[in-house]
Amino acid sequence: MYRFTPPIFLLLLLLITLSTVLLTASQSTHQDDQVREEEEEEDTPITRFQQYLRINTAHPTPDYASAVSYLTSQAHSIGLTARTLHLTPSKPLLLLTWAGTQPSLPSSLLLNSHLDSVPAEPSKWSHPPFSASLTPDGRIHARGAQDDKSISMQYLEAIRTLRKTTLPNPIRTVHISYVPDEEIGGADGWGRFVESEAFDELRVGFVLDEGQASVGDQLRVFYADRCPWWVILRAVGAPGHGSRMYDGSAVENLMRSVEVVGKFREAQFDAVKAGLAAPSEVVSVNPVYFKAGIQSGEGFVMNMQPSEAEAGFDVRLPPTADPDLLKRRILEEWAPAHWNLTCTISERGPIRDFKGRPIMTATNDSNPWWSVFSNAIVAAGGKLAKPEILASTTDARFLRQRGIPTLGFSPMTNTPILLHDHNEFLKDTVYLRGIEIYEHIISALSSFKGSST
Repeated sequence: MYRFTPPIFLLLLLLITLSTVLLTASQSTHQDDQVREEEEEEDTPITRFQQYLRINTAHPTPDYASAVSYLTSQAHSIGLTARTLHLTPSKPLLLLTWAGTQPSLPSSLLLNSHLDSVPAEPSKWSHPPFSASLTPDGRIHARGAQDDKSISMQYLEAIRTLRKTTLPNPIRTVHISYVPDEEIGGADGWGRFVESEAFDELRVGFVLDEGQASVGDQLRVFYADRCPWWVILRAVGAPGHGSRMYDGSAVENLMRSVEVVGKFREAQFDAVKAGLAAPSEVVSVNPVYFKAGIQSGEGFVMNMQPSEAEAGFDVRLPPTADPDLLKRRILEEWAPAHWNLTCTISERGPIRDFKGRPIMTATNDSNPWWSVFSNAIVAAGGKLAKPEILASTTDARFLRQRGIPTLGFSPMTNTPILLHDHNEFLKDTVYLRGIEIYEHIISALSSFKGSST
C-alpha cells in the first residue's frame, strides 16, 4: 500500500481546508445575494397586496387594528394624511386625504372600500385563506382578494405611481375611506359615518365604491344596488298525534305559503331566463331556512305534529320595484291571516333617496362625473360594459340615498366571480392592470373642474 509522507499529507490537508473555506464563502455570498434580492422583491405592489391579504379581517372577529395600522403606514409612505374615526367603539374607520391644490372647488372625490371580510372554511380551500399564496400561474389565493381588498390597495398603488410621475398633487381633493362592518350591513360603518360631521366636512361630490369581477374582457360598472328584505313567515296550527289528519296544521299552512312564494319566484326567474330582464333587475326570493318539528335528542318526535312552523327568505328589491306593492303582496298572498300566518319584514336599507326618488346614479350626460369616468376607462385602454344594477348590496346605498353620485367599480376582467366563495383568488396580472386603470380614473376625476356638486 502506498503511504503519503507527512509533508505531502499536510499539504493535501491544507489544500482541502482552503477549498472548503472558499466554497463556504462563495455559498455564503450567493445566499447573501439571494436574501438581498428577496428583500428587494418584498416591496412591490404584489407583495404589499399579499401582506394586506394576510391580515385576518373576517367576521366574527375581524382584526381591524392591524388592517388600519398597515394601511396607515402605506398612506404615510406616499405622503397622504390619515386619521382614524371611532364612531363605534372597537370598529375604526380610516380616512386618508390627498389634498388638492384648489380647495375652492366645492366638492371632493371619495374612494371607498371596506376593511372586513366574510368568514372562510379552510378545509374547503386549496390554499389557506389568509396565506395569500401566489401560485405559478399567478393566482393570489386569499379571502378578500376580490371582495374587496384589491381595490383597497389599488387606490394607494395608483396614487403612489401618480405622485412619482404625472400628478404630484391633484387639483381636487381626494379622500379614501376604509370602513368596518360592510359585510354585516354597514350600520356601524357607513351608516354612522354618513350621519357624522366628519363626513359633512369632506364635501363629497362623487364616490367610487366596490363592484364585481367580469368573466369577459369588459369592465363592469354599477349604478344602483338591490335592497335586501329579510322576510320571516310564521304559521300556527293545532298540535296532535302524527296519525291524525288536520285541516290547517302549522306545517301544512306554511307549505301552502311556501308554494305561493315559489310561484312568485318562478315568475321573476322566468323573466330572466327569457332575456326580458337581468338577474339584478327583478325581485329575487331565496329560501334561507325552514324550522318546524319537536326535537328529541339529535332528531325529532315523529308521531307528533308541531303547533308552529317558520321559514325565512332573503328578498332583494331593485330600485325600480314598488316597495308598497310588494309589501301588500307579502301580507295578503304570502302570509294571509286566514291561513293562520303572520310575517316579519326587516327592511335592511332604504329603496328611495332623501327626495323620494329611486336610489340610482345617472349614467348619462345629466351626471357630469359619468363622462369623466367613462372617458378615463377608454383612455386606459379598457372597454366598459353596459351599466348594471348590482345584484347584492354595498355601502354605496348610503351615499346614493343622500343624492351623491356613486358608482360601483372593481377593475377585474376575465376573472370568475368568487366573492364569498371557496378559493377566492385574483391573478397578479389582473391586479396590476387594475392599478393602471385607477391611475387614469383618479387622475381624470381629481383634475375635473366642471361639477358644482
